[in-house]
Parts: sequence; C-alpha cells; structure tokens
Amino acid sequence: MAVIRSSDLDFDTIKANLKTHFQKKSEFSGYNFEGAGLNNILDVLAYNTHLNGLIANIATNETFLQSSQLRSSVVSDAENLGYSPKSKTASKATVTLTLDTLDEVTQTLTLAKNTEFTGSADGVSYTFQTLEDVTATNNGSGDFSFLTAAGSANIDIKEGAQKTKTFLVGETTEDQVYVLPDTDIDTTTLTVDVFESVTSDTVTDSYTNVNNSVRINPTSTVFILRETPNGFYELVFSDGTILGKAPSAGNKIEVKYLTTKGAEANDITTFAANSVISTGGQSYTLQVATQSNSAGGSAKESIDSIKLNAPTNFTAQQRMVTSEDYKALISERFSSLVKDVTAWGGQDNVPKKFGTVFVSLNFKDNISSTDQADTKAKIVSELSDNLAVLSIDTEFADPEDLFLETTTTFNFDPDLTNVSNETQQATVDATIANHFVNKLNTFDKVFRRSALLTEIDSLSKAILDSTMTLKVQLRLTPTMGVVKNYTMNFPVQLAQPSFATRILESSRFTFNGVESRLINKPDSLQLQVVNNSSGGVLQDNAGTYNPLTGVVSIVGVNIAAVVGTFKVSVIPEDQSTIRPLRQYIIKHDNTVSASSAIIDNQNTKTTI
Repeated sequence: MAVIRSSDLDFDTIKANLKTHFQKKSEFSGYNFEGAGLNNILDVLAYNTHLNGLIANIATNETFLQSSQLRSSVVSDAENLGYSPKSKTASKATVTLTLDTLDEVTQTLTLAKNTEFTGSADGVSYTFQTLEDVTATNNGSGDFSFLTAAGSANIDIKEGAQKTKTFLVGETTEDQVYVLPDTDIDTTTLTVDVFESVTSDTVTDSYTNVNNSVRINPTSTVFILRETPNGFYELVFSDGTILGKAPSAGNKIEVKYLTTKGAEANDITTFAANSVISTGGQSYTLQVATQSNSAGGSAKESIDSIKLNAPTNFTAQQRMVTSEDYKALISERFSSLVKDVTAWGGQDNVPKKFGTVFVSLNFKDNISSTDQADTKAKIVSELSDNLAVLSIDTEFADPEDLFLETTTTFNFDPDLTNVSNETQQATVDATIANHFVNKLNTFDKVFRRSALLTEIDSLSKAILDSTMTLKVQLRLTPTMGVVKNYTMNFPVQLAQPSFATRILESSRFTFNGVESRLINKPDSLQLQVVNNSSGGVLQDNAGTYNPLTGVVSIVGVNIAAVVGTFKVSVIPEDQSTIRPLRQYIIKHDNTVSASSAIIDNQNTKTTI
C-alpha cells in the first residue's frame, strides 16, 4: 500500500506518494503515468484523500475552543465551560421628565413601562423606552415631575423595540423547544413569566436567569438561555429536580425583551416623547431633559472575546476568592458598561490594607458618573456580598494613567528610499502613537521597548537601526497657593541618583513668583525647587524619592500656579520593560516625546 504520512495531506504530496507506490509494482514497470489515463484516476484518489483529510482537520479544530473558527462552535465550546457569551446590549440614556399643565385637580400621573422616546444620531432615528413605571405628583400648580419607584428624578431609558414571544407548554413526554427567533436580543432585558393557561392573565411564576441566581433548590424558578447555532436564543428549563421546577403542561410562557441596534444608538444627546399626555381634558407634550447621553450599546460578544473570557470564567467557578475571580465575574456581568477591569489584594496595595480586595473599573466612553456609581453598588450587592469570602471588603480605586515619555532616534539612509526624512520621521511618530493606543491603553499591559523598536525598524529598509530612551510620568492637581505635601506612587522601580544624569524633574510651576521646576539633587534622593531659567535653588529639602518603592514625596511646597498640567517625570530603573501594577494604564505623552532621524549617507551622519 502507499505510505502517506498524516502530515502530508496536500494534493501534490498525496498524488506523488500514490505514483511512487504504483511505480514499484511490476505491472506498471516503465509505465508513463504523466500521459496515461491512470493519471486521471490518481487525481481523483488524491483529491478525495486530500478533501477527507481537510474535513477531518477542520472538524477536529472545531471541537476545541482556541482553534474553533465558526461562531457556533466557539459558543458551544464556551458553554461546555459554563460560559454564556454576551448578547447585543442596548444603549442607555438618563433623562428627567416633567409636564407643565393647567390641571390643578389631578393629583398623580403615571407613565407606564415602555413609554417611547425618539433620539437621532447621524440622521438615523432610534426608539428608546422607559424600563419601569414612573409617577409624578401635582405640585398644586399643575406641574408634574416624574420619579422612579426609588424616588429618583433620573430615569433610565433604553434603545430598542419591545417584543413578546408566547409559548404553550406541551406534555412532559414531549421534547420542549422554546426558541426566540431574533439575533438582536438584549438578554439583560429579557423577562419570563408563566401563566396557568392560555386564557389566564395572572402571572403564577416569574423566572430568573440562572446566571443571576446564587442559591437554587428544586422549587426555584430559573431558566437557562443559550445562543443557538443560527444566532437565535433558546430557553431551557430544568426537569424539576436539581435546577428548580419547570412550567407544567398547559401553562403559557410569555417572554418579553428588547431587540436593539446596539452601539449604533450611542452618543445621542436629545430625546423627544413619541406621544402626548392627556390630563384635565387637554393634551400636553412631555418635556425631556437629558442628564447623560446614550452609551453602553454594544454588539454581540466577539469570537476573540469569548475565547479569552470563557477559560477565565470557568476558573472562577461562580465564586470570588482570587483577584482573577473578581476580574472574570465582573467582566462577564457588566461588560456593557465596563471596558476593562483589574483587581488586587490588599497585601499588594500601597499602602497595604489586609482584608480588602481592590477593584478598578475602566468604564467605556460617555458612561455617566451616576451609572458608574450604580455599577459599583451592584458589584458589591450582587457579587461581593453573595460570592466573595466572608469578612473580605471590596473597595474601588479609579484607574490611573502612567504616561511614558519617549525620545527616539533612528539612522536613516535616504539613498534607500524616495521618502524624505521628514516624512519618515512623521511615520515613526505615528507608529509610536498607534502602538500605545492599540497594544497598551488597558489594564495589565506591558510595554516592551524592543517590540516597539522592531516595529520602527520594519517601517522601511532605509531605517538602519533605532534607539529609544524612556521616562515615566505621573500627574497631579495641586492645591494652588497653599503649602502642602504630595505623594506620588510610581508603579515601577526608579533609577538610582547620579551626578551625570538628572533622574527626576517636574513640569514648570510658579513658586514665590518665579517660574520653577522640581528636581532631585545631583547624586541624591532629596528634591529641591530650582529656578527654571537660572537653575538657582529656591527651596532645598523639598522632599525625597524612593527608587525601590517608586514613591515620590513632595514636602512643604507652595505651588502658586502651574503651566498646563503638573507633571513629574522620572527615569525608571529598567527602560526595556515597563510592567505597571494595580490600576495603572500605560499611555503616551506625545507633547514631550520626540523622534529624530540621523542621516546615515556615505559615512556621514547628520541629526535632523
């Protein structure tokens, strides 16, 4: 038989192996395979073998999460790990609603849930709806201000069209299939109510998504929501044993949800009510004031995101013990508002605080401060209080930007390209900026100088080599005109002082009427305030910096005014790798960074 190795499954190799096999047979001695009819048969055999091998390879790849290419396979593989990929998310805005009328008799007015509003973005109109009934009380002069059930004047509205799907439960011996034929569902808005019969109007049970349940027993009313291979969603109920009770035969299941446009409806600033309000025999227009623009709308979770989050979520196992568990569960539950999350134990905090887990949330753009506060409160109430270890508190820390200042030089041979050195320099600047935006700019990202220099060197064969020096920079907002102490915690080790190089330097500020800077003394950890022009010392012993901990202490300095933003820049101990800890996000300060070309042509070098 022909020997075909499993790694040799391309058409040409298979055919060559078959031909070699037949040539060894005495029946085909001296046979011309290239011009014979047998050559066509070999084509068919090779094609069939190649196709079967390809199909087997694809089928095997689709059974593993990381190698799957089809969304249906990725979703199925993630489900085996207990992970439910996120659906589309409706954009949400916050408004206040008032009504000015001539009716002094009517005491209260109620706007029902799903009252519709219209907002426009880029010439396209979108429909938003209230999420609950809101009620207003007459102030005695015919003016009404609507409030939520919690008494808040800030009312949330979500983009989307309300849809209802009804199912009739068959006999228990039958396979029950409840599919919602809609690919644009925001599953966070989905409600499931069960009625006794088709004609009944009274809800007997309201079911909850199993992912939002903490304790489940045989009488619990929970459902499982799955994404089907065609992108629809399927409701699954338990068999009435471990995962709660299922609806009974003859029951009616009513499912309501919003079908949404997702991110398309973000950044809408104004809204108008779709209907008038009638009271006292007259109709009035509802007045809508936007408190926060629409935000948080998003598409279905991408394949790459599922592959990244599913294994982490599986490791968390619906409990919050390690910092990775906090990150996984918060990312799963609040991804519509939170772009990125990180967490760390109190033992790693500065200063240390045992018995506490610190969480930092990097919210998406245009998420209002009210929504940010509500999200933090929900994390504590829905996750920390139920899934975390007892006696462990949760505290939130705002993200902090760690800026890098880069000074880049590259040897440039203009004879190897038709691009000018100025154009090449602009391309280098753009490459550096894009590197920070696309490959950093989130939690837990590591800056590697070699990776960036490799990108620069590959831009053109005219770039012979490149070098880069770094400074790390933090910013603060000083209290003007007051003698005060400040502490800045750099999340990296800092360089030791030397006579040859100034390790620490601040941006300009006004001190005793003089434009000044803060620097470290030569070969010293101590700081001093110096005249920006002459370099004369204006205040000695203005603080210290600690190279090992990264703590910069500014002591007893009266900053009267600053030029722009107050920045403190320090040379790190290791300039090749910047690995920030905790809540720091690496960004690039292009206002103080620079790149320059060194013309390397016929053994002459000129810096541009």
